[in-house]
Amino acid sequence: MSIRLAGLLHSIDRYMVMLCRAGLFAGFMVLMMAVLVQIIGRTFVHSSPVWTEELTRFALLYMTGFGTGLALRSGDLVNVDLVSEAMPKKISWLMRLISAVTVAGLCGVLLKSSWFFTSIGAMQTSPTMGVRMNLVHITMSLLLGLLMLFAVLRILLMLFDGHSGYAEREEQTGS
Repeated sequence: MSIRLAGLLHSIDRYMVMLCRAGLFAGFMVLMMAVLVQIIGRTFVHSSPVWTEELTRFALLYMTGFGTGLALRSGDLVNVDLVSEAMPKKISWLMRLISAVTVAGLCGVLLKSSWFFTSIGAMQTSPTMGVRMNLVHITMSLLLGLLMLFAVLRILLMLFDGHSGYAEREEQTGS
């Protein structure tokens, strides 16, 4: 594979990671704000606005949508690698490749149904906030689309850049 294509794949990977981290951060900020409003309301007013619980659920869905692809990339999804790691190196690599192809394929198959589910939400609104539910249901398409893109990137890097297929673990800083 040419150095330019490898560089492009790595640039796409970095961009997707930045995008997903920004989405995850935004979802977490919304979640923290909603919970803070709940705590202040329950502590000082003895009731909290009803919309905070709904907003919290929506934020969790967006955090899951943005975070699942990152979890695949970092190896934080459930992974049973006892068998594959006991195999010879080439077979282990092939098993990781098949796993990535399976994840990408399954996401591709489910993406059409998730988009249909999202389109149904255009006719519905949330009970307390009045938000169109397709803005909430799209999190399933977001999750599947990003998971598929991260799996496809892993496949391409394994096939054309000599990537091992192992998770991209980043070093933890701090104590």
